[in-house]
Amino acid sequence: MKPTIFLCGLIPLLLLTACAGLSPVSTPSPTPVAATGTPNPTPTIIWFPPTNTPTFFPTGTLLPTPEQHPGLAERLFTDTFDTPNLWSRPVSSSARAVVDHNQLILSITGKGPLLLLSRRSQPVLRDFYAEATATISLCAGKDQFGMVFRAAPDASYYRYSIICDGEVQLERVTSGSLLPLLEWLPTGDAPIGAPSVVKLSVWAVGGEMRFFLNDQFQFTQRDPVFKSGTLGFFVYADGTDPITVSFSDLSVYSVLYVSPTPSPIPSRTPIPSRTPSK
Repeated sequence: MKPTIFLCGLIPLLLLTACAGLSPVSTPSPTPVAATGTPNPTPTIIWFPPTNTPTFFPTGTLLPTPEQHPGLAERLFTDTFDTPNLWSRPVSSSARAVVDHNQLILSITGKGPLLLLSRRSQPVLRDFYAEATATISLCAGKDQFGMVFRAAPDASYYRYSIICDGEVQLERVTSGSLLPLLEWLPTGDAPIGAPSVVKLSVWAVGGEMRFFLNDQFQFTQRDPVFKSGTLGFFVYADGTDPITVSFSDLSVYSVLYVSPTPSPIPSRTPIPSRTPSK
């Protein structure tokens, strides 16, 4: 009887154990861990952020264009080239100066280099502004034409030259000896070749001279050598090509102006050299 009782007691125990193995095991809820340290602050929303204040730079002031031929006064005379005797008219087999149809016509047909110049006999001018129209019929390469002023009887004068490839220059001629006072200066205002028309202008006061083409300022030059003289025009043939230029509508004005004295250029003080030891 005892063995039976043991088995009967054992069976319920096994069943209970087996049933207990089939029951779901509950998972304990994790215990929240307390945060350590200081929490990050919530960022503040800036609804109207400040903007950089722009830096305003002062605007440049437009200066008026300086008057390039100041002091113009009364018109002294106008020459319509209807009085041939006022002009010298050299003539040769290869060059000639003619006053005809209200123009002074200068032409060179011979082989260059050759200069043809015609001067007005009067008046003798000191401070003046002169302008005239040049009509270029034949002109090429290094041929030249232009205005002569402050001319003296001994072949001394200033010569405002326009070269036929579009450059300008000022020269001083002293008793026939030529000295350039300015290197050839390229300009968009000079006509290139022929046919073409250009207005020449010279403003001269004392030793200061200013030059224009078609009323456009070209350059200023100072030279105190020649104080006064007469006006004229010239053409120059550089090579074998002929040149013909006609001048008309000459107008001359007096100028009441005192040129400011240019600031002297400071000279360098020489540095004494070392005395060699003996």
